[in-house]
Amino acid sequence: MKNILVSNDIIPVGQFKSGLAKYLKEIQEKGNSLIITQNGKPAGVLISPSEFDELRQTKLFIDSISRGLSDSEKRDVLSTSQLRSELKKSRVRKVR
Repeated sequence: MKNILVSNDIIPVGQFKSGLAKYLKEIQEKGNSLIITQNGKPAGVLISPSEFDELRQTKLFIDSISRGLSDSEKRDVLSTSQLRSELKKSRVRKVR
């Protein structure tokens, strides 16, 4: 994610509404974020679809690691032979 430039990337909602097409094009081309304010306070953030996808994938990855660490702490893990057995069962079910 790119750094936010206060002079360019934070705009009031009225300015955003009047230049909507311009801002959407700029976000897609430059990949920057846009913070939209309402009554002087942050009200929303607009990001490109690719940036959204990247953030979502990162979150899914981090969530997966967290689940694995939690399972490990609870000792809810499989040995290598148990894992191989489970994978074989899974493959057999997929072939059917």
